[in-house]
Amino acid sequence: MQEYILGIDIGTGSTKAVAVGLTGKALGVTQQHYGIDIPEPGYSEQNPLIIWDAFVKCVQQIVVEIGRAPQALSFSSAMHSIIPVDKTGTPLAPMITWADARAENIAQDLRNSPTGEEIYRITGTPIHAMSPLCKLIWLKANKPGLFVQADLFISIKEFIWFKLFNAFQVDYSIASATGLFDILKLQWSNEVCQLAGITADRLSEPVNTTYYRDNLDAVTANLLGVPNDTKFIIGASDGCCANLGSHTTGPGVAALTIGTSGAVRITSPVPVYNFQGMTFNYLLNQNTYVCGGAVNNGGIAINWLLKNFLQKENLTGADYDALFNTIETVPAGSDGLLFLPYLYGERAPLWDTKTSGAYLNIKPAHNQAHFLRAALEGVCFALYDVLKTVEDASVAIIQVNISGGFVSSGTWTQVLADITGKKLVVLQPEDASAVGAVYLAMQVMHPQSYDELIHVNNETTIIPNQQNHELYNRSFVIFKKLYHDLKDTMHLVNDRGI
Repeated sequence: MQEYILGIDIGTGSTKAVAVGLTGKALGVTQQHYGIDIPEPGYSEQNPLIIWDAFVKCVQQIVVEIGRAPQALSFSSAMHSIIPVDKTGTPLAPMITWADARAENIAQDLRNSPTGEEIYRITGTPIHAMSPLCKLIWLKANKPGLFVQADLFISIKEFIWFKLFNAFQVDYSIASATGLFDILKLQWSNEVCQLAGITADRLSEPVNTTYYRDNLDAVTANLLGVPNDTKFIIGASDGCCANLGSHTTGPGVAALTIGTSGAVRITSPVPVYNFQGMTFNYLLNQNTYVCGGAVNNGGIAINWLLKNFLQKENLTGADYDALFNTIETVPAGSDGLLFLPYLYGERAPLWDTKTSGAYLNIKPAHNQAHFLRAALEGVCFALYDVLKTVEDASVAIIQVNISGGFVSSGTWTQVLADITGKKLVVLQPEDASAVGAVYLAMQVMHPQSYDELIHVNNETTIIPNQQNHELYNRSFVIFKKLYHDLKDTMHLVNDRGI
């Protein structure tokens, strides 16, 4: 009976569990979806108890499906969330997600301050509304009663960890995405904490990403359906886990993930700083940095297309197939139609929550299929923008390992290859973040199995069409210029609430 490790990925829209045997074979997958609350424009909140319930159901379902408990569980998690809790771990307010933009003005002031670049270099975290640093400053100014009442400020993974073990602990990876952690000293920065109006004792204890516990209480063990001595590895952030899960740990190789949002990441022994483009520097472990940039508009922009152009509400696989079949009827470059995909504002490399989506160069010959293809190309242009920013600040990238739901679309992956001009490789078709969490556990428990798994020989490769790449490069110059030409107008429209 094959032993397995369960990788848990706590995402923005769902929690997913992937069971992986010691040979690397995926034995089972389950997923629980949940929504996001938007009580006011720019807000993005969730109930952490709903996410805890999703985690519990994922574990229960895998145990039933496979017929036995995992040898260990390991965590991947979305970054930048913050929950004010009391000393018993009880939430005092909804969780604020990474997508929450209420602290944008604070972030902008901080970026432009004399200490902005120094804070970025200490923490490795882009100074943006998503950052827990900026969220804390906002809470202190706008909800002072809640700010004082809270004993600690924690992330969603810390919340689940506390529910499991009654201990406030955070891995280096999630800590390094808070904007409060010194990524070189591996400790909370007193200087930055003071700026946020807190002391380090209002944050969890930082531990390495391979840290584990095996002391579940009987009630929780019975709830999950696992022995109480099952090992739980604290794991890392979803982006860092995705690099590990997609075998992106060497020079000249980048990982590109598209889910709700999207990201480009490389692995480096040292931080890769770029204050203007604000590349992030998050820790995979105490010796390894995952550096790159994230975009807001990945799969969420494609879903917008389906719902608003094709009137699809309850999306199915057939809806995506129909979209990509339609896109294939239009040539590369969409006959000159361009799309800025910034529907939900943008992170790297623009860091502008006030920007918006826009079509340019609309002609009478353009039909619905052109608008659909141009939108997909716009998403890929935005990711190419991040890729070039990372590449310019580090080393030449010759290969991009891709992961996320989009890898199942030959149309999407070919457009991405043609725009970037890079060889794309699918090494891990399952959820790379959850699998990366499994790999972290294997490093602790089965290092020999891990060493065997990192030598992959079943890759799928997508080669760029050079003629299309040259065409797209000409369009990319205009794409880049478009944002800067329209920025002031976009901000004016945003500020006037039009």
